[in-house]
Amino acid sequence: MQPNTHDVEFDLSLVVPTYNERSGIAELAAAVFEAFRSAGIAGELIVVDDNSPDGTGAVADRLSRQYPLRVVHRPRKLGLGSAVMSGFRVASSPVLGAMDADLSHPPELLPRLLTLMRDLQVDAVVGSRYIPGGTAHNWPIRRHAMSRLGCLLARPLTPVRDATSGVFLIRREVANAASVRAGGFKICLELLLRGQVRSVAEAPYDFVDRTTGSSKMTMREAVHYFKQLLHLYALKLRGGCPRPRYVRVPRR
Repeated sequence: MQPNTHDVEFDLSLVVPTYNERSGIAELAAAVFEAFRSAGIAGELIVVDDNSPDGTGAVADRLSRQYPLRVVHRPRKLGLGSAVMSGFRVASSPVLGAMDADLSHPPELLPRLLTLMRDLQVDAVVGSRYIPGGTAHNWPIRRHAMSRLGCLLARPLTPVRDATSGVFLIRREVANAASVRAGGFKICLELLLRGQVRSVAEAPYDFVDRTTGSSKMTMREAVHYFKQLLHLYALKLRGGCPRPRYVRVPRR
């Protein structure tokens, strides 16, 4: 029987874009809802599937009969950033989140991010590989170098050290205020710059690159990211993105 989510007041709506993730989507859903249960979080999962040829969308539909999970079916690959925004539009909680489908972002990080958002009273919390305590495992040197370069290029735009992170939480009203233009990978950076983010924090986590399937990062996506940076630099020069207050997370 499909869970009745209409009368539930959720604490967190988590959006996960998918394309050919059939083999791992059930494991991801189980891990996410176990993290929610263990922390006492009323959470929903929103899977945004871009018409995966491997049938990921159909598997997600079946999972929606077991969990408070919604599926957004899109006709084709339209980009991870636009997938996250599509999920945000159907979300029902005051806090919105995003993470990858391949378990490179640990679901047990989610309660920590939500607690920090509440305790520090910030508009956004970003999971970070590049602050003390954060790590990246299983990554080819080339991809690691590209990631570090991408973050360094974004530093004049935002105080966030891991602005290209794929796991983050943001308050609903802040995300709704953003006029997002980039459809590609770096939706976190886009929201930080184009939203009304007045304060932001980062929490360290251990990133583990996927061991199955194929990475969605391509040279084409890298080129799109550099174009995105140019647009955001132009926006900043016009005074369109005030620098948010950066709140340091206390060491545990």
